[in-house]
Amino acid sequence: MRRENDSTHGHRNPRGRSQTYLCAALLPVDFPYRGLLLIAVMLTAACSIPPARVKLPTVGPRPAQVGVASWYGPGFHGQPTASGAIYDQHDLTAAHPTLPLGTRVMVTNLDNGRSVQVTINDRGPFVKGRIIDLSYAAGRAIGLIGPGTALVRVEVIDAAGHALRAIPEALDYTLQLGSFTKVENAEQFRNRLAPVVADIAIVPLRVGDTTYYRVQSGTFSNRSAAEERARQIDALGVPILITEKTPPLEPR
Repeated sequence: MRRENDSTHGHRNPRGRSQTYLCAALLPVDFPYRGLLLIAVMLTAACSIPPARVKLPTVGPRPAQVGVASWYGPGFHGQPTASGAIYDQHDLTAAHPTLPLGTRVMVTNLDNGRSVQVTINDRGPFVKGRIIDLSYAAGRAIGLIGPGTALVRVEVIDAAGHALRAIPEALDYTLQLGSFTKVENAEQFRNRLAPVVADIAIVPLRVGDTTYYRVQSGTFSNRSAAEERARQIDALGVPILITEKTPPLEPR
């Protein structure tokens, strides 16, 4: 065990006081810099106190997947996306088959290590074996324009308020029968339809500072099954919208 060398760390008296403190104390009272020396010594001693050991919070693994990415650009520029936003090939956006619209992800090109953050605002790609379609700007950022495709890792950064534990393998659908900004109106509407419509529920959706209370019915693994159910309850005279069934929201 290494012993402290008194010649390099300051002489210590039998009581354990630093010789520096003694030298300062022995100075004449009227010594002009006596007070300054004492303050400097005290500050030096305070700074020598080892910092407290703070345990940093741990962050769990983020939902991620690895697969082939492609990009899309000029032919779709100016066209509406699945989110309703107009596609701008110069924005950092992407299309994904199942992630909630508005989700932010980090896409890393595993061939060159370059990464880019994008917002999911569209659906796709519709080519088998591909997991994400990047905008022209996002594709250029990770060196995808030339080769056209690349093996990438997609990592969820922000799931747009949804409680997402893993990237969904498939997209589910539901029937939306109404949408309200007041939960009381949504409850009244649900209670009116509950005797004749099975599996009906209120599903909140936050958009900015507004929460929409959507009255929905059923979960369908494909759009064809949702369309069949919609035809069965069409006689109620209620406008039916087939929409994606999104994961639940994170509790506030």
